[in-house]
This record gives sequence, structure tokens and C-alpha cells, in this order.
Amino acid sequence: MIIAVDGMGGDNAPKEIIAGVYKALEEFSDLQIQLYGRQDRMAEYLKDHNRLAVIHCEEIIESTDDPVRAVRRKKDSSMVQMALAVKEGRADACVSAGNTGALMSAGLFVVGRIEGVDRPALAPTLPTIDRKGFLMLDMGANAEARPEHLVQYAIMGSIYAEKVRGITNPTVGLLNIGTEEKKGNELTKAAFPLLKEAPINFIGNVESRDLLNGVADVVVTDGFTGNMVLKTIEGTAMNVFAMIKDVFNSSAKTKLAALLVKDDLRGLKGMLDYSEYGGAGLFGLKAPVIKAHGSSNGTALFNAIRQARTMVENDVAGTIYSTLKKENPHD
Repeated sequence: MIIAVDGMGGDNAPKEIIAGVYKALEEFSDLQIQLYGRQDRMAEYLKDHNRLAVIHCEEIIESTDDPVRAVRRKKDSSMVQMALAVKEGRADACVSAGNTGALMSAGLFVVGRIEGVDRPALAPTLPTIDRKGFLMLDMGANAEARPEHLVQYAIMGSIYAEKVRGITNPTVGLLNIGTEEKKGNELTKAAFPLLKEAPINFIGNVESRDLLNGVADVVVTDGFTGNMVLKTIEGTAMNVFAMIKDVFNSSAKTKLAALLVKDDLRGLKGMLDYSEYGGAGLFGLKAPVIKAHGSSNGTALFNAIRQARTMVENDVAGTIYSTLKKENPHD
């Protein structure tokens, strides 16, 4: 199995990206990695490895670049060349911690959509109190959605939860402002009966206050709402820990207490870090495309590579295609 990695993407590239690559090579003896990027920027972190191929790319897509324009104009960038390797069958999947919009554009325009998928969805696994986590989609690939798009998201998410996360008959919830069937806006009201008929374990509407309690294994919504939920969870976690830190630094007594519970607090922070589950998958593409968090360290990048490997191993893209084909045989 060959996975292509963007060596120049993310806040900590290339050092932490390369650290994650070597960790993955050490962990998985069946894995080969193609690392794309500027040789001059990566050289000091590289060491010879018989399952690592380094491919020089002159250009870099920056976080400030316009996504579509960058993908179209920067043909020799690490991100575009990585996606091209997947399209041409030289790699089975790709991983980047770079510009999210550009990666979505590269996935859509270079790797390509699965036949029958109307719109790909961005889907991270988010933390829950019981540490099981839940998958949520769409988290921003598309700001708007139609009811049939939410059904496709539910099917794709359910397949991923079963094949990659190992959850038997995963539960699927529709994010809404109440649990009653008739609650919500036009989108959720129209999607509800379609989801009831879909080949998934649909449990009905779920509310945002219950997400971190693990109310469902998969939660579907439109990308606008999903992105706001994601950023609210991120912001809340960051601010809660900032407040806790201020409390523990407020006096000699609390500083001593902080020393006693330091490891417990670190573990709690890890529970709320969704990069521990891997990256956000771009579901609905012909091959796995994984968006690692922009601030990924070596461990987070390793988790994203592991996620891509599991998706290839379990033929998630093929299962999505065959399931949607069965649902819409005339498409």
C-alpha cells in the first residue's frame, strides 16, 4: 500500500510531518510513503528508508492562497502532485495538513468524485466523554445542502464508522433544534423521512448539547452548521483550559495543586483533542483524502496516515460506491 503525504502542509511542516511519516513507516511494515515537497526545506529531517520516496516539488500552496486558484495555477505544488499520484494510481490515498479549501479542491478536481456522490463531505471524528468519539459531516465542504445530500452523508458516515472505526450497526442522528420529528427548518424536515428509509440505523433528531455525550455514532448536518459546531467545540475546549490554567496559577496553594493533578489534566486535554482520532476525511472521493489538523504534530500526522491506511484496507470508497449504486440503480 502506498500513501502520498504533503510534506509542506501545516503550521509545523516539514519537521512534524516527517516525524509522523517515520512513525508510520515504523508501525506498519506493509506501508510505503511518497513524501512530496521542497527538498531543500526537508533535507535536514530526512534519513534513508527503503519504503520512503521523496519527490521534489518546487511550489507550495500557502494557507493564505485562494484554494481553487492555487490548485489550478500551482501545478508543481506538493498538494497537487500528491493528489495527482492518487488519481494516476501511483498512490492509494493522500494526507495533508495544509490549506483545507485547497485540499478539498484538489480532491474534487484532481482525485475526483465517486460516481453517484453529489457533493463530497468533510468529516472529522470528534471527542465524547466516554472516549468513543463520533463522526460528524459535513463540517464545511459545502455551506448548503439539500435533503438528499444529508442522506448521502449519512450513508457514507455509517460505512466509515463500521469499516474504519469498527462500530457494528452505527447509530446515525440528524442534528436539529429538538428531538421531535417535526422540528427544524425546511432542510431537516424534508431530510427526516428520507433518512428513515435509508439503509442506515437512523435514530432521529439529536441536539447539539448532547453531541459530546455520544448521542449518536454519526451525526449529519449541512456544512455551514457543522463548521460552526466544530469551531464552537474547539473554542470552548481552548477557553475552558485557559480558565483552568488561570485558576491554578492564582496562588501558591493552587500552583501546588496543579503539580498534583498535572497528568490528569493532560489526559483530560487529550480527551478533547480530535486530532487524536486522525484527520478529517473527505468522503465521496474515488480514494481516501485525509485533512490533518493545521497544527498537527508528528503524532497527529501519524494518526491521519493510519486513518488513510485503514480506509484503503477496508475499501471504504468502493463500499460507498456500491451502496449508493444499489440505492440509485439508474444513476
